[in-house]
Amino acid sequence: MFQTIPGNFFVPLASPNKIIYWECICKLFSVMDNQLSFGVEREVLADELQYYFEQKTAADYQDDEFAGTESREKANSMLRKLEGFGWIEIETDKSYIQRVNFREYAVRIIKTLLEIGEGKQIEYQGYIYTIYSLVRTKSDHPGVVLTQILENTDLLITGLKNLNSSIKTYIDELTRHRTVAEIMDALFNDYITNIVDKAYHRLLTSDNVSKFRPEIIERLEQKSRSKSYIDKTSQELADLKELEPEEARELTYRYLHEIIEAFRNMDDILAEINQKNTQYQRAAINRARFLLTGSEDVRGQLKEILMTLNEEINREQMDLGGIYEVEFLEGLIRLYSCRVLDEKSFYSPIEGRKEFVPREIGIRRPEEGLRQEKLRKMMEKMRKVLSPEKIEQYLLAQMGEREHLTASSLPLEETEDFIKLIYIRLYGQRKNRSYRIEMKEKTEKNGFRFQNFEIWRK
Repeated sequence: MFQTIPGNFFVPLASPNKIIYWECICKLFSVMDNQLSFGVEREVLADELQYYFEQKTAADYQDDEFAGTESREKANSMLRKLEGFGWIEIETDKSYIQRVNFREYAVRIIKTLLEIGEGKQIEYQGYIYTIYSLVRTKSDHPGVVLTQILENTDLLITGLKNLNSSIKTYIDELTRHRTVAEIMDALFNDYITNIVDKAYHRLLTSDNVSKFRPEIIERLEQKSRSKSYIDKTSQELADLKELEPEEARELTYRYLHEIIEAFRNMDDILAEINQKNTQYQRAAINRARFLLTGSEDVRGQLKEILMTLNEEINREQMDLGGIYEVEFLEGLIRLYSCRVLDEKSFYSPIEGRKEFVPREIGIRRPEEGLRQEKLRKMMEKMRKVLSPEKIEQYLLAQMGEREHLTASSLPLEETEDFIKLIYIRLYGQRKNRSYRIEMKEKTEKNGFRFQNFEIWRK
């Protein structure tokens, strides 16, 4: 790789002035991208960078990395540095005019970095439909078509694996959120928007692989059994890749096998994506409920102890090993020492055999009042369990005959009401619910701040 990309290519993006470098690179790329080619006169780009350095919004630079104090000198210094780092090349034409071009590898890297910065999501349907169309196409160049099918399949699989990794990253970051507001913001404004709405939901509906996969696999298997197709494809691949005929034939069979196996094994990736999506949403809701609820039992007291420890460690900026330095821990647990025990203290003497005399077991009937009280508590606990069906019944009861209502109009007097609101928003993403939701602006009611939404009957 470093035979193509200079060894100091990434130095600007790792320097203390990386923001200035990146903003200047984006400025130059924006100017060149609007031209017929990436070549632009050096003076034009120097003017653009001079204007950038003259703006108050320009990023502050550290040290004296850019020679001179004038904006024009900084602009020329930036062009020289980018040329030295291998981002651009400056050439002189026959008219003795210097023109600046981005190097080919720099253009590809810039576009990739811009897509990452913009959070661009992969359009799975584009890859799937392209593969589907190419498989059905009767072309005079089957070698080129097969190569395109393989490349699009690889991009599709890579995109699914990236989606799987993205959900795992969200699960790992969930523990960093310390308040209910942060958890709900991460769930609804970040995860739902960037993962569920942009990728996961489309993957289960419009971009569903199952609609196209059977025919794709069937047609590829037919091609693998067609002698004329194998001969023609092998001949074209041999010409394109400069291979021997037998090597090209083996490559053709390998391409077909890899594509078919990729589509057959895609269910494993999709199943893991579904599992992690459910795991993330359940973990977010459970963590929010844990922070919202409190009690005087052992669980509630342990929760308060752990939360206090977490606040103390964060306030003192300790690492996890610093928990032993927290002073109030000494008053929570009291340990005492004892003498060293010898092995005889653990010895159990052997008892002789004794005659077993059976006894009649009496039947103790529980008191009717105690039995009814336990039954009442159990029924009360079951009544409080919030299932999708109970949430839907609660919502329909609140809507009455109305076709729609806003979330802020629902009862919101206590924590349990807010938890029901969260479940209504969460279950609204499911296809089998009898209602749908439309997001609105943020609002606050009775001390609860959340993003308002409309609820419509389907």
